[in-house]
Amino acid sequence: MLDLIIKNGLCYIDNNLKNQDIGIKDSQIVEIGKITADAKDTFDAQGLTILPGCIDTQVHFREPGSTNVEDLESGSKAAVLGGITSVFEMPNTNPPTSNQTEFNKKLSLAKNRMFSNYAFYFGATPQNMEDLKNLDKLEGCCGVKLFAGSSTGNLLVKDEQDIEKVISNSSKIVAIHSEDEDILNLRKKFIKKGDVSSHPVWRNEECAMSSTRRVVKIAERYKKKIHVLHITTKEEVEFLSRYKGNVTFEITPQHLTISAPDCYNRLGSLSQMNPPIRDKKHQDMLWKAVKDGIVDTIGSDHAPHSLENKKKEYPQSPSGMPGVQTLIPIMLNHINNNKLTLKQFIKLVCENPVRIFGIKHKGYIKEGFDADLTIVDMNIKKVIKNDWIASKCGWTPFDGYEVKGFPLGTIVNGKATVWDGKLIEKANGKPLKF
Repeated sequence: MLDLIIKNGLCYIDNNLKNQDIGIKDSQIVEIGKITADAKDTFDAQGLTILPGCIDTQVHFREPGSTNVEDLESGSKAAVLGGITSVFEMPNTNPPTSNQTEFNKKLSLAKNRMFSNYAFYFGATPQNMEDLKNLDKLEGCCGVKLFAGSSTGNLLVKDEQDIEKVISNSSKIVAIHSEDEDILNLRKKFIKKGDVSSHPVWRNEECAMSSTRRVVKIAERYKKKIHVLHITTKEEVEFLSRYKGNVTFEITPQHLTISAPDCYNRLGSLSQMNPPIRDKKHQDMLWKAVKDGIVDTIGSDHAPHSLENKKKEYPQSPSGMPGVQTLIPIMLNHINNNKLTLKQFIKLVCENPVRIFGIKHKGYIKEGFDADLTIVDMNIKKVIKNDWIASKCGWTPFDGYEVKGFPLGTIVNGKATVWDGKLIEKANGKPLKF
């Protein structure tokens, strides 16, 4: 007797779409094909496309600390409603997740409260090198997060010798927010009070490129793995395309979808983030990186703030926007507009995260693998609205944006957590294994 059968779906298996049933028992995929066995539950996925469970490798769920705008429960609810089955959550909380005690606290906060599966980053500081050496056996740890330039929170490692210590000592991959703190400080004179369009002038291309050049040089010297987060510039893409192997990088759906100056005129500080949304020439290069298969992952950099705070006068307005719930619909719409293929998308949100971070039993629809599935309707048209957003912040920069392609079902650890766009199961997320 199987626990669940998903029938009649078009399944993404071995780089192709195949009409198959999927049989699930004890949270694993146990049978693929035309299934005749009985099951406790059967869902009909006629007309729907079944993808491996999609992974968002960069979210900020704000717990502990700013739980008024997000917590692990609400953030993971937004994730599964958006078709995301696993998340990597960031350490710039209050207090930061930068020692063993805080890391264990976060694991216990997540237990039985998170709807998606989860892993947490361990925050690097100039003082915690000894901790970083011993992370390879730490349950639920996806890697080390290094802020080379200041953003939200107080985790900053800005000096070259400290950055070098973090990368050379870490027993796990180091994911990097790559902006040069010295250049950021020098360029503060370009901040125009009340004018958010000065944000990308202050945090300019050289600020990003200088830092990225530095961290790649260090990673190459020590033969260590780094993953450079939210790449935004043409220059960085050209530079990073020459370094494959130890060095991988991510881009975000928002940098692919909105561009300056339009976003600052239309959305004001709602489109303010670090590194910033830049003009079309940079966006075109990010798309070229997607087409050429140079970029490795897409992460949402889900970073919610209250509308009240976002609407403060720039630069008092905080940087960051929600994104975990909109990643899949935005990217499915791009697939339907022929900006990328389904195969490229699956590489970016399933296969590459598994390969780069070494996640066990995820990322593929295969017998013996975990039953994490993202079920989408590639043909349905919907308008994304603020009232659909489950994040406590209650808004999205994509409010009013029409998309073709939408997530309707999310299977987490063999349980239908979301079906027909509705949450139907209690939280049963588990820590990812590496």
